Amino acid sequence: MGLFKKNPFGHILFIKKWIIRVFGVISHGRYQRFNDLKIEGSEIIRDLPESNVLFVSNHQTYFADVAAMLHVFNASLKGRIDSLKNVGYIWNPKLNIYYIAASETMKSGLLPKIFAYTGSISIQRTWRSAGKDVNRQVKMSDITNIGTALNDGWVITFPQGTTTPFKPIRRGTAHIIKTYKPIVIPIVIDGFRRSFDKKGLMIKKRGVLQSFVIKKPIEIDYENDSMDEIVKQIEHSIEQHKSFLKVVSEKEYQKSEEELNKQRTFWRD
Repeated sequence: MGLFKKNPFGHILFIKKWIIRVFGVISHGRYQRFNDLKIEGSEIIRDLPESNVLFVSNHQTYFADVAAMLHVFNASLKGRIDSLKNVGYIWNPKLNIYYIAASETMKSGLLPKIFAYTGSISIQRTWRSAGKDVNRQVKMSDITNIGTALNDGWVITFPQGTTTPFKPIRRGTAHIIKTYKPIVIPIVIDGFRRSFDKKGLMIKKRGVLQSFVIKKPIEIDYENDSMDEIVKQIEHSIEQHKSFLKVVSEKEYQKSEEELNKQRTFWRD
């Protein structure tokens, strides 16, 4: 790799590699030491093609979710089986991994601007801006940039566009799928909201059992499935359909918390 070789977005790969290395080492303990990330399905990552793969996931924090994905993907590609042991896997990271993020989030400070260099495809949200509801047209340049990223590698998206659970899937994700016909891999995460602050930068609680489940590709008929059918498939695959929403009694909630705490004893051992 030439020292000044760039990706399609003009990012120098040598700089990108070092940013991922540094932040990878710094963030590793968030999933391996302070908290315990349980991974399922890493073998699916190893069987994927080099490009035109779209990961769809539920969303719990601004940055910790993506950081975990970069760790899991690179560890899986280096032969780790559902594990992040030995952070050496981050030394030569896969550099054509991108993630879709709101431009206002990635411009909100120096740290987000640095994070953006690791692979952000910054888009203008059509429904929300500066904490207020808006109604804007989709920028075609945003769609084109996502297509460019898919052509070059893997793209991560959070199709609800918010960290609030059980919000509707944005139809823009279905439009991307219909247009570019990527392999669509669902991911379901949990525990991040309990362990990190909303931005995912600060550790809020230690000893939390986090989960990261990679599922098999969604079976999509790109020509005949409607946008609504694709949206419904995504909702179910990332477990954000209303049918997954269960109202429990206080007694049931306390019991489930006790069970979780038993699993968190690794921190006290």
